[in-house]
Amino acid sequence: MVPDELETLEVHGDTAVGWDEHTPINETVDDEGKPFPGRPGFGVPDPRAPAARVYDHPDVEKLRAHLRANNGIRGLEICDPDEVERAARIFRRDGFVVVRDLLDAEHLELFRQGSARALRQLLEVPAPGKRKYVTESGRLPHRYSYGTASASRQMLHEEEWAAMVDLPTTSPILAEIFGSKDYLVLGAGGDLCLPGAVEYQHLHVDVGESNQVSAGRLQAAKDIGIEIQTVEGSDEPDLATRRRIVDFCPAVVTINFAMCDLTWENGPIRQIIGSHAWQMRPPPPADEPEWMRLSTLVGAPAGAGVIRDNRAWHGATPNLSREIRSLPNVEYGAPWLGSKHKQTMPHDIWETLTPHGKHLCRHIKADPGVWPPGAGVMHPLGGERRAAAKRMGGTGERRHGSPGG
Repeated sequence: MVPDELETLEVHGDTAVGWDEHTPINETVDDEGKPFPGRPGFGVPDPRAPAARVYDHPDVEKLRAHLRANNGIRGLEICDPDEVERAARIFRRDGFVVVRDLLDAEHLELFRQGSARALRQLLEVPAPGKRKYVTESGRLPHRYSYGTASASRQMLHEEEWAAMVDLPTTSPILAEIFGSKDYLVLGAGGDLCLPGAVEYQHLHVDVGESNQVSAGRLQAAKDIGIEIQTVEGSDEPDLATRRRIVDFCPAVVTINFAMCDLTWENGPIRQIIGSHAWQMRPPPPADEPEWMRLSTLVGAPAGAGVIRDNRAWHGATPNLSREIRSLPNVEYGAPWLGSKHKQTMPHDIWETLTPHGKHLCRHIKADPGVWPPGAGVMHPLGGERRAAAKRMGGTGERRHGSPGG
């Protein structure tokens, strides 16, 4: 990697980062960085990927022409932040909703800076041979997760992520979706793809559905206006009511924030409409129909958010541009999830939040003087992350930068 490529790295606009032709197509690596042909995790191969990671390769040009003509959900609805009820209605119907201007100019710039800094830490790790980058363990090349690449598996130790947990644009929509202001912040991270991520990521869900209706979930259903019909002679909801409760009362909701405009070319996330309510598993890449590969959020502008039900089928798509596509996120949980969650937000970061933000993060803040193990260390390889978390323990040691930095 040429040093000035990292020095000038931004997560919007053209960049020299990416397009490493020395990284094989569909290759995944294990926790030590060795080629990993076994259980792929998030590195499920894309059998239809181009033959080379080269910007003007004929296969890439063919895919680029196909995406230019066809990529994107036709008639994608994009809400304004003040359309709270409409946003919640679309979310419940489709399993996601795009809302523009969730980030104002100041917050967008702040999040861009944090996203670029975290990515720079990942890409500065020396790569073997002629390669420019170390691939993240268990993922396809040129794709990284801010959350899993952090040795703490979260990013709430960073002020840029913490600053997004309670925004005047997001909190009313989340309260409408959950039917309460007592929802929780569970964590924060997000994903990104470099230019040259030519493979499709497989469709997947982030959270499975238990199909259980607890007392708390039942109350949430009542709070959002679901009419409760019971089995004759019982207080138990009938089957149709249980289905509505399960469909409309998710355990986890994530907001991914767009650092740049999502275009047909730069790897827009794809979401399968209505799949949050499906009981089947997503198809593997070889069986995925073309319409699903093209069901992407083209047109979502920088500063917008994708508010998504974590049960909905989704996946990353090829980034054939010269722009990094970054979607950092904050993850929220329903009030009925309980209080047992990993404490990944340092107390001093928690102290900077709004009163409502402090309430949202009440179960994930660390005690005063305790630094979450691994927080501040970013590394593509799982082995290095585990070693950093073990080394840091609960000592209160604050770290920024990679293990060698």
